[in-house]
Amino acid sequence: MKHGLETWRLWGQCFDGVLRIKRGASVDGSRLLSDALSGLPAGGLYLNRNLFAELAEGLGAAGQTAEGLTLINDAIARVERTEEEWCFAELLREKGELLLLRAAPSAVAEAEACFQRALDVARRQDALARELRAATSLARLWHRQHRTSHGRKLLAAVYRRFTEGFETADLTAARALLATLQ
Repeated sequence: MKHGLETWRLWGQCFDGVLRIKRGASVDGSRLLSDALSGLPAGGLYLNRNLFAELAEGLGAAGQTAEGLTLINDAIARVERTEEEWCFAELLREKGELLLLRAAPSAVAEAEACFQRALDVARRQDALARELRAATSLARLWHRQHRTSHGRKLLAAVYRRFTEGFETADLTAARALLATLQ
C-alpha cells in the first residue's frame, strides 16, 4: 500500500471486526478480526493484545468455543511469558466466559477460578474497569449457582467505586445485573 499505510488499514479492520462482534455479527466480525490480526506485524500486537480476547469472544458467540479457547490460551501463555500484563485480567475473564460455553463437567469450576484470578490481577494493577468486568462475570456465575448474595456484595462494592461513566456498556451491564440480584 502506498506510504506504508497497510498497518493502519489492518488496525482499522481489527476495530471494524470488534464492532461487528459487539453488534452480534460474530461470524463476520471474527473472520474480519482474525484476518487483520494475522496480517499485523507480530511486534506491533503488544499494543493491543486485548484484541485476542475480543476475537475469542466472537469465536465463542459464533459457536467456535474450542477455537476461542485455543486462541485465548495462546494469548495468556504469551502474556505470562512476556509479562505484557496490562491485558491479563481481561484475557483470564474471557477464558472463563468461554469455559462456561463448554459442557465439560469441570467448566464451571475452571471458569470461577479464571474470574477470581482476573479479579485478583485487576485489583493488583488497580485497574477498576477490568475489576468491574471480572466482578460482573463472577457475580453472574454465582447468581446461576444460587449464591446471589455473594455476587451482589462483590459487584456492588466494585460498582460503588465509580464516580463517572455510568452510561458506558460495562457500567450499564453491571447496574442491570445488580438490579437482577436484588
